[in-house]
Parts: sequence; structure tokens; C-alpha cells
Amino acid sequence: MQPAGQNRASTLEATMSLPQRIKHCRHCGSAVAYRIPDDDNRERAVCLGCATVHYENPLNVVGTVPFWGYQVLLCKRAIEPRRGYWTLPAGFMELGETVEAGAVRETVEEAGAKIELQGLFTMLSVVRVGQVHLFYRARMLDTSLDPGPETLEARLFSEHEVPWDEIAFRTVRETLRHFYACRRSGDYALHCGEIN
Repeated sequence: MQPAGQNRASTLEATMSLPQRIKHCRHCGSAVAYRIPDDDNRERAVCLGCATVHYENPLNVVGTVPFWGYQVLLCKRAIEPRRGYWTLPAGFMELGETVEAGAVRETVEEAGAKIELQGLFTMLSVVRVGQVHLFYRARMLDTSLDPGPETLEARLFSEHEVPWDEIAFRTVRETLRHFYACRRSGDYALHCGEIN
């Protein structure tokens, strides 16, 4: 176990390396400066005009691993980043929805698939970009698909057919690897980890 001082130093080092995204105060429009407020332990965007402290928190990406028998549904991206690469249906969680509702919405929007959620499967922190990716296992209710405008193509793949070199994101690759390993063992445990 690390001493508290080392842990705090590691946290500060990690947060200081993140991009400084806020330039102006959302309340008064003045410029902000990144500094550690007196009652805090990490850099925040502090307004130089009204002293409002602006907090930035990780974004949640929610999605599913839709499966039909031994096949998994993948979507070919029609948008950047990674246009033309394959991914699981997923996207940013919206305000006013639960994690589960967001995962279902993204699956419908990107693939037009009808699904039944079967539990949280992977939770992966992507610290360098300030995101947490959460994927649910999802049993497909039928094989009809109606991909939306963010998807060039949606189709089912058996494990040996997955285009591993054309997977868009490391979180998707890790989730797929866990899924197939769990399918072989018959034990679908929750997998938590970090993508560097």
C-alpha cells in the first residue's frame, strides 16, 4: 500500500497531465486559470473574474455486447473517430437517463437491434481521456437490424470471424476478449480494469 503522500502526488500528476479544456467561465465569461483551490487537492478551472470553480469529471460511455447464439453484433463506424472500423454499439451517456437506458438507446440508435440486458459485463477506466466505458451483455431478441446514420454496416460475427485488426477501440477489444473467454468457461463475471 502506498503512503498517503505518494498517492496524492500520483493523483495530482495524473490530473495535471490531462488537457485543460475550459477556457472561459460559464457564469461570467471571464478567462479561467488552472490551479489548486485552497480547500481542494487537484487543479480546477478557477474563474479570474468571479472566482467560480469549474469541476470536470469523467464522461461515461455506455454500450452492449449484443449476442445471438455464439455470434456477437458489431457495427462499422460511419463517423470519426475511427470511421470504417468495427465496434460494439456504444456512446456517451446522456443526462436524464440511467446507465442501462443509455446502453439500450445506443444499441437501438447504432444497430437497430432489439435486446434484453443481462447484466454489467465490463467497466474500463480510460484515464488519459477522462472516460469510463461500461458494457452490458445483451441477448438479442431476433436478428433484424436497422442501423442508424452513425453506422455503415451492422452484422453478426462468430469468434473466428471477428476482424480483430479492424476493431476501433481498445475497450471494445478487451470486452470482446473477455466475452469469448467467459463464453468458453460459462462464467460471466464482471471485469473491471484500466486502459492506458
